[in-house]
Amino acid sequence: MINEDKHRNLDLLQRTAGMSANQRLVVMLYALHPTDRAGAVIETAVNLAELVGMSPSVFSRTRRQVVEAGWLEESDRLAHIKYYRLSPKATGENVVVELRRAT
Repeated sequence: MINEDKHRNLDLLQRTAGMSANQRLVVMLYALHPTDRAGAVIETAVNLAELVGMSPSVFSRTRRQVVEAGWLEESDRLAHIKYYRLSPKATGENVVVELRRAT
């Protein structure tokens, strides 16, 4: 299981090669941080920013760019606090079921 997680994270790191360093750092932070059952990282932007040494405003701006690029998606909201998780683009999961002709 640990090798599978390691392989998945290395694959994600490789697929984000065209992004800025801050964008990659945010994506990898969400990939490596503990999540709830829905896959959401239940931590505030202030705490996550502090963890990686960014100012909260830079972290929020970078996270917004990553969301717009489709690597993260909003999962839950508690009052004014939004929680995010990796999107299917980031996890590499194929969530679209191919249609096939009825016979």
